[in-house]
Amino acid sequence: MNKITPQPGIMDIALYQGGKSHVEGVADVIKLSSNENPFGPSPKAIEAVRDSAAQLHRYPSTDHAELRAAIGEVHGLDPQRIICGVGSDEVLQFVVQAYAGVGDEVIHTEHGFSMYPILARMAGAVPVEVPERERMVDVDAILAACTGKTRVVFLTNPGNPTSTMIAEAEVARLADALPPQVILVLDGAYTEFVDGFDGGVSVVDGRSNVIMTRTFSKIYGLGGMRVGWGYAPQAIIDVLNRIRQPFNLSATALAAAEAAVRDRDYVDFCQAENARLRVWLADALAELGVPSDASSTNFILVRFADRAEAEACDGYLQSQGLIVRRVAGYNLPNALRITVGDEQACARVVAAVKAFKGGAA
Repeated sequence: MNKITPQPGIMDIALYQGGKSHVEGVADVIKLSSNENPFGPSPKAIEAVRDSAAQLHRYPSTDHAELRAAIGEVHGLDPQRIICGVGSDEVLQFVVQAYAGVGDEVIHTEHGFSMYPILARMAGAVPVEVPERERMVDVDAILAACTGKTRVVFLTNPGNPTSTMIAEAEVARLADALPPQVILVLDGAYTEFVDGFDGGVSVVDGRSNVIMTRTFSKIYGLGGMRVGWGYAPQAIIDVLNRIRQPFNLSATALAAAEAAVRDRDYVDFCQAENARLRVWLADALAELGVPSDASSTNFILVRFADRAEAEACDGYLQSQGLIVRRVAGYNLPNALRITVGDEQACARVVAAVKAFKGGAA
C-alpha cells in the first residue's frame, strides 16, 4: 500500500489554465487572451536585458535592493517595506503560506483571479467564494463571509476578468471592518491603467492588516520575465522575507524591471494608448450589440445573449486568427475577455464581430 501522500488540499487543485496562444491551421494570429502589452517592453528594458547577458555566470542579489529602491523612488514608497517576487503571484503565495494553514479560510470573490483558490489549497486552507453584484465586488458580502477561521481576503482592484473597480473608500471600509486576524490583499495587477490611482497605498499606510501587490507583466510588458512586488507594513514584509528564497529573481529580470519602472515616458505612452483604444473598442462593439462594463484595465469583458452565442463568437474569432479568452471558469459563461491590442488588432476584432453578428442575424 502506497503511504506517500501529498499534503491536504493539493489534490483538490484544478490546474490553472493560461490564455491560448495559437490556433491550429490559422496563420497571422493575434493573441488577445492574456492581457499582454501589445507594444512590448520599454526599449530601455530590452537594452538592460542585453547588457545583463555578460554577467549570467554571477548570482543575482538576494535583497533586490536596486529594484526596490527604483520602485520606491518612482512611487514614493519606503523600499524597506517592499518585497519582490516571481510575478506578483509569488508574493500572493507568500501571504497564504505565511498566514493560512490547514482548516483556515481564504476569501475571494466569485469572479476573482483563479489563482486565489489554488493558493489557498496549496496551504491546506479552504477557499471561500463570495458573490459579486453585477460583476462588482460587494464589500458587505465579503464581511458577512468572514468567520473566526478567516485568515486572508483577496481583492482584485481593478478586477480580472471583470475590469470593474470599487472606490478606495470602500476598500478602506473593508480593511477597517475585517476581523483582527485577517490580512487584506489588494491585488493591483492593473493599477497602472487607472489614471491617478496608487493601487491602495493610502489603504496600506496607517494599517497593520493590508498588503498591496503589483506586477511588471502588464503595462510594463515583462510577462516573460516574471517580476512582481508587494508593499505592506514592515512587520508583514519581515515575515514574508523569511519564506522568500534568496535567489528567487534572476539578475536579468531584476535589471529589466528596474529599467522598465524608471522609464516613465514609456509607461505614460502605453497608458494613454490603452485608454484611447479601450474606449474605441468598447464603443464599437456596443454598437454591434455586444456590451461591456466601463473598463479600468487593458481589457474589456464583452457580454453576449447566452453561453452558446459567446462560444460561437469565440470560435469565429479563432477562425479569423483572433484569440480571446473564454471566462466560463470565472462564472461568466456568456462573456469573453478581450485584451485591448494595438490599433490594427482592435480594428480586426470589431470587423470579425461585425461579420459574426451579421452571419448570425
